[in-house]
Amino acid sequence: METTIELPALARLVTAEDREIPLTATLRYTTVDPLAVFVDFPAEAALEGEDVSWTFARSLLDQGLRTPAGHGDVQIWPYGRTRTVVEFHSPFGLALLQFPTSTLRRFLVRSYEVVAAGREDMGTAVERGLNALFGGV
Repeated sequence: METTIELPALARLVTAEDREIPLTATLRYTTVDPLAVFVDFPAEAALEGEDVSWTFARSLLDQGLRTPAGHGDVQIWPYGRTRTVVEFHSPFGLALLQFPTSTLRRFLVRSYEVVAAGREDMGTAVERGLNALFGGV
């Protein structure tokens, strides 16, 4: 049975001018892809004016709540006691967002209530990845 968790999260987009622009993102976890978490942004928060979804490892979010984590496209680190920074890199630039740490923790706990760490169905995830890579060949 497929289960999806969605949690709206207030965030602050930090601009190059060090302005903080409030926006709402949706944190999403689904048993269809149990190793991943998704952060969905509305069109008004994206450069191209279309909805944007970032996908990264649930374990990266878990680690980033405690200590700097990630290399490459997604990096996460604690920022003081109450905020966590999530930095997204793309060929078009980068976005630096600050989330309330408590919101990210609540989301992560809810995801672990659905699928505990280490209990993810690896077979399904690998099969889906291979299908995406080889296009069903």
